[in-house]
Amino acid sequence: MLMEVYLDYSATTKVDKEVLDYFNYVCNNFYANPNSNHDMGKKCNDLISSSISNICNYFNIFSDEIIFTSGASESNNTVLKGICSSGNEIITTKLEHSSIYGPCSYLQNKGYKIIFAPLDENGIVDIEKLEKLINDNTCLVSIGCVNSEIGLRQPIEEIGLMLKKYPNVLFHSDITQAVSKTDIDLSNVDMASFSGHKLFCFKGIGGLIKKRNVKILPLINGGKSTTVYRSGTPQTELICSLSKAFDSFNNDYSYVHELNEKIKKHLSKYDNILINSNEYCIDNVLNISFIGKDSNVVQKYFADHSIYVSTKTACSSDTSYSLCVYELYGDKDRASSSIRISLSYKTTTDEIDYFLNILDKLMEEYDEIG
Repeated sequence: MLMEVYLDYSATTKVDKEVLDYFNYVCNNFYANPNSNHDMGKKCNDLISSSISNICNYFNIFSDEIIFTSGASESNNTVLKGICSSGNEIITTKLEHSSIYGPCSYLQNKGYKIIFAPLDENGIVDIEKLEKLINDNTCLVSIGCVNSEIGLRQPIEEIGLMLKKYPNVLFHSDITQAVSKTDIDLSNVDMASFSGHKLFCFKGIGGLIKKRNVKILPLINGGKSTTVYRSGTPQTELICSLSKAFDSFNNDYSYVHELNEKIKKHLSKYDNILINSNEYCIDNVLNISFIGKDSNVVQKYFADHSIYVSTKTACSSDTSYSLCVYELYGDKDRASSSIRISLSYKTTTDEIDYFLNILDKLMEEYDEIG
């Protein structure tokens, strides 16, 4: 029986019904400008304040330490373009999202130096070697918590602890792919970015966590908002919907782990399928390569059977292969034949069974495909 199977949750998620219903409720009942000095405006402002408290409780931060943005790309740009420091060197990795590389290129043209932190054989940042890169010119270290293509989980807690020895160096992490999928401790992180559309909320809303002691220049100026660091009329419906999305998080990751293990066990019988995600990756992301096949051909085969996977992150550059897989394995053929399977707690076992059934058919026709 043909069924539609969505295995691209790392690209975006469907808005949860409770979130959508709450969005409509807020739209219909709290539509005044929250900056307005009348009862309706004050009620909207109070609702926003309650939503902020809910989100901040999740991250264990103060209510004035969150800036609402249009998403992680804006948050990342705000960090990189808004740093206030005498230094001109930024350290990042070769496993970051394009919304890190874009502003890095912009800053290079402004005279900043971009340095890439060394990775070990598993793709994890080598903290000792990272520390040796820090000097008086270093102003920012930006390292994503979870890589979107392979699922590598970086030790941002340990990295942040090491960087505490350097008070003039700020530490930023894009936690977009980590929120709700792995436990995160932001105690030693100065700034962190995330997006609502990865959390069963809407596109167009996200956040930048900025600790109280951090000074940055705003990317958008003019107009009262929830913070001086991002101007514009507060997005009441979106902020409240984002808070509602946080209410559904479950810290039990065992179900997704079981789905991941089931897929990997099934794949192990095929010599021409290589698993790119390793033991340091979260279970929500499983990256594999079909050796000798173009990833776009494989993706189309699955799409023709109503199964939706990615070849690489949806916001990546126009290269014909996965830069992250190439960085980890140094094999362009492997990187050119990789696809990303991304799971969620809403993925069903029936969907995985159907996916594996179609995968078996693909392998039966392997020599004829592409």
